[in-house]
Amino acid sequence: MTSTTTLSTALPAEHRERLMSLAREVSFGVGSRLFEEGRHADRFWIIRTGTVSLDLHVPGRRSPVIESLGHGELVGWSWHFPPYVWQLGAEAMSPVRAYEFDADKVRALCAEDAEFGRAVADWVGRVVAHRLHAARIRLLDLYAPYGSGGR
Repeated sequence: MTSTTTLSTALPAEHRERLMSLAREVSFGVGSRLFEEGRHADRFWIIRTGTVSLDLHVPGRRSPVIESLGHGELVGWSWHFPPYVWQLGAEAMSPVRAYEFDADKVRALCAEDAEFGRAVADWVGRVVAHRLHAARIRLLDLYAPYGSGGR
């Protein structure tokens, strides 16, 4: 992911501090599923250490990995947009330590502080745009007759 979407560069220091005040530390073992596509999105994570893969359900096939995420990256954006349903799945590819956030609490903070809310929305929007592009390229590589074409 580009540096403009990692937490350290995506949010100004004062907004990072506000967000981090809601964090709790969690860990996941190799192979742990963080979430499943189609289920309720009620939290999200920022990776401290380890790698998380994002996958996409493809009927009749194994779910392809769309992207791998590492240090400082946001895992999960579906919590930010109604109807709050995961659009991808996520799995720990190595032992993962992360900060976990309760989506309701973060959305409430966004609602009470418009400047903070705009900064978070901008960050999440950039992540969504990046992930959409990554998913498109990966699916073309997997299923298109000539791959993504390597522009």
